[in-house]
Amino acid sequence: MFHFYQDLVKIECQRWKSKGVNIRYEVRQNRKGYKAGALKEGLIRDYVRECEFIAMFDADFQPESDFLLRTVPFLVHNPDIALVQTRWKFVNSDECLLTRFLEMSLDYHFKFEQEAGSIVYSFFGFNGTAGVWRISAINDAGGWKERTMVEDMDLVVRTALLGLKFVYIGAVKVKSELPSTFKAYRFQQHRWSCGPANLFKKMLVEILQNKKVSFWSKLHLLYDFFFVGKIIAHIVTFIYYCFATPVSVFFPEIQIPLWGVVYVPTVITLCKALGSPSSFHLVILWVLFDNVMSLHRIKATITGLLDARRVNEWVVTEKLGDTNKTEPAMEGLNDVQVIDVELSTPLVPKLEKRYNCSEIFVGTCIIICGCYDVLYANKGCYIYLFIQGVAFLVIGFEYIGTRPPGAE
Repeated sequence: MFHFYQDLVKIECQRWKSKGVNIRYEVRQNRKGYKAGALKEGLIRDYVRECEFIAMFDADFQPESDFLLRTVPFLVHNPDIALVQTRWKFVNSDECLLTRFLEMSLDYHFKFEQEAGSIVYSFFGFNGTAGVWRISAINDAGGWKERTMVEDMDLVVRTALLGLKFVYIGAVKVKSELPSTFKAYRFQQHRWSCGPANLFKKMLVEILQNKKVSFWSKLHLLYDFFFVGKIIAHIVTFIYYCFATPVSVFFPEIQIPLWGVVYVPTVITLCKALGSPSSFHLVILWVLFDNVMSLHRIKATITGLLDARRVNEWVVTEKLGDTNKTEPAMEGLNDVQVIDVELSTPLVPKLEKRYNCSEIFVGTCIIICGCYDVLYANKGCYIYLFIQGVAFLVIGFEYIGTRPPGAE
C-alpha cells in the first residue's frame, strides 16, 4: 500500500510539472534516521531555501485543494506562530470495531487536548502530519533530531521552549486512514508510548533550565503533558482496574469506594466519549479495550524510560487501504517509472497472526478473581471482572481488527 500511495504522488507531481508548476518528486536512497532523517535531508535542498513554510503529510493523507489557502495565512500574519495543525478525518473508521475505537480515542485527542490547548494559547503536541511549519522556527529550534521515535514531539517541545505558539484548526480536515489490523495498531501504540517517555527522560533537565518560558508553562509541559498524559495515565489505568480491583476480592479488609471505581471514571469516560457522538453506544467496549491496551502501553513506557532494547525500534504503521478502489487510481502508471528503493531492513514486518501471551495471562487471572468473588468473596465485582477478563482474552487471541491480505 505504501508503494501505491508513492506512485499516486509521483503521477500528481508529473501532472503539475507538465503545467509549468515548480514541483519535484524525490526519494532518498537510505533509511538513516527514519522519518527524522528524511525530513532533515529534505530541508537541506537548495530549493527549500526559497521557501518560508513547509507542509507535511504522511503517505496516506489526502489534503483538499484549498489546504494551504486555509492554513498558511495564520503563519503569514503572525510571526509568533510556528505551527498550524489541522484535524484528521478517517476514511475507514467504520471498517471494523478496532477502527471505531481508534476513532474515538483520536477524536478525543483532537477535540479536548489540541483544540483546548490552542484556544487558551497553551502547549499541544504536533501530530507529525497534516500541519504547516515555519521553516525558520524549525531551524531556530535545532532542526529535526533522530534521538527518539517521536521526532515530531521532540521538535514541537523545543519550539515551545523558544516561546513560539501553535494554532490548531479543527475546521480543516485532512482525510487519512486508521490501522485496521491489531498487529499494526500495537506497533503504533508502542511508538506513541515509548517515544514520549524516552523524550521526557532526555528533555527533563533542558525544560527545567529553560529561561524563555514561564514557570507555569514548564509545569504544564512537564506535569500535564508528559508525566500525567504520557506516563501516569497508562500506569494508573492498568494498576487500578486490572490489578487492584481484581486482587481486592481476596482481601475482605480492602474496600474500594464506588465513587473511585464507578462514579468518577464514568463521568470522565462520558466526557471523553462526547468527541465521537456517533460511537457513543460503544463507550463501554471502548473502555474495556483501552484498559487492555494500558498493559501494552506500560511496557512501552518503561522501555522508553529505561532506554531498553526496543527504545528506537521504528516500524511503519501498516495501512491496508481499500483494495476495491486501487485499480482505477492506478490507471496511467504505465507511463510512470516507479522508483524501487532498496531498504536496509524491512519497513513493515509480516503481520502474521500470533497470540499475545501477556494479555492472555492477565485475562485468565482476572477471570479467576471473578470466580473467587462469586464463590467466596461476594463483593459484587464479578460482573466487571468477567467482562474485562474476556476483553483481555479476545485481544490476546487477536479476535479484533481486520485480517491482513493473504493471512491464513
